[in-house]
Amino acid sequence: MKVSFIDKRVVRDFLEKVSILSTILTLTLIFVEIPACWKITAGGLFLLGLGLLYFCLWYRANGLQTVQLNIEGSTVVIRTGDIFEQPGFKAIAFNEYFDTQVDDRIISSNSLNGIFLKEHLPISLDEFDDLINTYKFEQDDVLEANVEREGKSTRYRLGTVFVCDEYIATAFSKFDSHNRAVLTMPQYLEFLISFWDNVNRVYSQKSVSVTIFGSGITRIKEHKNISDEDLLKIMLWTFRISEMRFKFPAKLTIVVHKDKIDSINLLDIKSAENGL
Repeated sequence: MKVSFIDKRVVRDFLEKVSILSTILTLTLIFVEIPACWKITAGGLFLLGLGLLYFCLWYRANGLQTVQLNIEGSTVVIRTGDIFEQPGFKAIAFNEYFDTQVDDRIISSNSLNGIFLKEHLPISLDEFDDLINTYKFEQDDVLEANVEREGKSTRYRLGTVFVCDEYIATAFSKFDSHNRAVLTMPQYLEFLISFWDNVNRVYSQKSVSVTIFGSGITRIKEHKNISDEDLLKIMLWTFRISEMRFKFPAKLTIVVHKDKIDSINLLDIKSAENGL
């Protein structure tokens, strides 16, 4: 279990609820007399009820599927689900070349990037490629052109974004000589800070949904064992220090895949809300 049975936050929640129940019970007993023969039974049932209440609170803490945070005035929701079903903009991570070749060499067909290109692209692939080629990127977003490699030849700065219908495509990962997505931790932080600032420029006061960047096949050098929860905390910390702020009712939603939610302690995330 992610949350200890004697976790102090569960105990605190339990004691708060017991205090309320005790107050109600005390007031009730002022007006209602319990027969002496029923007092032991009533006491036993009350203690049993308290035990069940504690178990339910502990079980709920372990099974949290959604938490809502307030970070510098912005509403941030962390929830399990499918990013393609979320309202507003949906951010999709590409490599630094914005490759679109889904062949299990350049882009894996099982990655979020591959699934987007195969199943959720709002326009044809040729139109999408044309959009990338004609999009008015910021001048410093294009780092290099005519790169000799398999795939596209223009390299973009990490965190570069462009909008296609209800999707925000972003240059997230670098590619090594074997077409594997890799990042160092400084590059990961560079991406996130640049990404938040660029989203702030294009989101048009709509809600934005993202996944946990780096949770898939991207390799973060020297941090191969970093957990999804650690990546999530890094994302929240960089969001806090960035200039990105969502104005109500727009919000940021971080969507966690249902197969990974059990590895993330959302109670810890909620409890550390002000310290992220």
